[in-house]
Amino acid sequence: MTYKNLDQSTAFAAVSALAPADIRTTLDPERFASCSIPAGGGLTYSYAAMPVVKSHIDALQSLSDDQEVIAKYTALLSGEIMNTGEKRLVLHHLLRGRVPGASETVMADGEEKGAFYAAELEKTRAFAAQVRDGRITGSTGKTFRTVVQIGIGGSDLGPRALYLALKDWALGEGIQRLEARFISNVDPDDAADVLDGLDMERTLFILVSKSGTTQETLTNRDLVIQAMHKKKITGLNPAKHMVAVTSKTSPLATSKNVLASFFFDDYIGGRYSSSSAVGGVVLSLAFGHETFARFLEGAHQADAKALEKDVTKNAALLDALIGVYLRNVLNCPVTAVLPYSQALSRFPAHLQQLDMESNGKSVNRDGVPVSYKTGPVVFGEPGTNGQHSFYQLLHQGTDIIPLQFIGFSRSQAGQDIVTDGSTSQQKLNANLSAQIVAFARGKDDGNPNKRFAGGRWSSLLHGERLTPESLGALLAHYENKVMFQGFLWNINSFDQEGVQLGKVLAGKVLAGSQGDPVLAACAKMLS
Repeated sequence: MTYKNLDQSTAFAAVSALAPADIRTTLDPERFASCSIPAGGGLTYSYAAMPVVKSHIDALQSLSDDQEVIAKYTALLSGEIMNTGEKRLVLHHLLRGRVPGASETVMADGEEKGAFYAAELEKTRAFAAQVRDGRITGSTGKTFRTVVQIGIGGSDLGPRALYLALKDWALGEGIQRLEARFISNVDPDDAADVLDGLDMERTLFILVSKSGTTQETLTNRDLVIQAMHKKKITGLNPAKHMVAVTSKTSPLATSKNVLASFFFDDYIGGRYSSSSAVGGVVLSLAFGHETFARFLEGAHQADAKALEKDVTKNAALLDALIGVYLRNVLNCPVTAVLPYSQALSRFPAHLQQLDMESNGKSVNRDGVPVSYKTGPVVFGEPGTNGQHSFYQLLHQGTDIIPLQFIGFSRSQAGQDIVTDGSTSQQKLNANLSAQIVAFARGKDDGNPNKRFAGGRWSSLLHGERLTPESLGALLAHYENKVMFQGFLWNINSFDQEGVQLGKVLAGKVLAGSQGDPVLAACAKMLS
């Protein structure tokens, strides 16, 4: 297995020579069937409205083979060091079960990691069951009704997006739900808003910090403890209302100020941690552990499908390859994620971190600068809201921005109404279908203001209904897409040094700027 830059691949030279297919003419009824790939969890990936035909697919297959992306995925699953910057394994797939073809054992830190993750999952299940059935109560004897996660970055974005994604599904299924809220920003107004009106006697706080030293998270913890003391409730003990999700070596692991601790490790990157206790504790408390287990199963299905070498049978891989073609051949620096599901309102925000923190790199896995573009800018908003916002630029702006649509045939909660001969869900999906075709075909008009050039590319991930299984597969699809693109670009998708410099300088500001006059002058403006 070899690692080489994208521009060192003769197969990429062949891809670069291919002009985009004109989807204004290639998009026909047959493409919607022929350009679809099962993605796990009941999801299907459609690239019918992408600018590729058989010659592109063949060239992309050669590129995948030349860059040995499946071999690298298998190496990752088997416990080889893939995070070259930090010399670490990358094991978030193992949280969801062993993928066929991977090693039966993955040893690190003197333990078998599959067994370690399984044991932590069992701890999460047992604890959530005891909270939900009232065996574990707050310090004044009242059962918990609300959980509040305190974390930032990957400790917030993924779990928050997943909780919101399943909230209405639980309603539709009649599942008893504990309300979940999230505090992430060190801005005190964030915590104040979340804490407003909370019944502290019935609230359990989840403190998430792998290191146990995250400044924003610990500041918000102390703000929460202060708010609890201000209530002056007899017998209210903050330590009995707080659990930690952290590493075994952090100060929180053995703290007497938490009710329980759940562990993950350095081989689980923050943006990849929703499958660990980072997402598992809050989701299991909110919806029951069976729901979280179903989510993990959907992700596992997608992980298994991602081992397929044939790109026409591997949704995440083909999505990644087309993305590289768009970025490096068609020079598209931006992509939009557009879920036609209100439940996925925060999913684009999570994908911003997943994609941009992973592949926003300018050096290869050996630290050598690359000469080509890497990760795109990612943004998004649920449909149909976006149609009344930035779609104007998407349709008639001077740049072509590739679009990633997500949609479902049925709603989650099952609450709907028929007006003008159709339900709300039918109207939603009519809009989604119309947008795909409108972007692709455009419209000619004698009035230039009403002319749509068309030829604007999109993909679609779709399923029957947004369930725990399909949500797990959706998350894993994007995680694997980002991973594959990192392999193709020969970069390290698993470190995030770009977030560190600002943290260091913020510490200097709080310490009096330490002789840096520019930093002091800048800070003075906000003092």
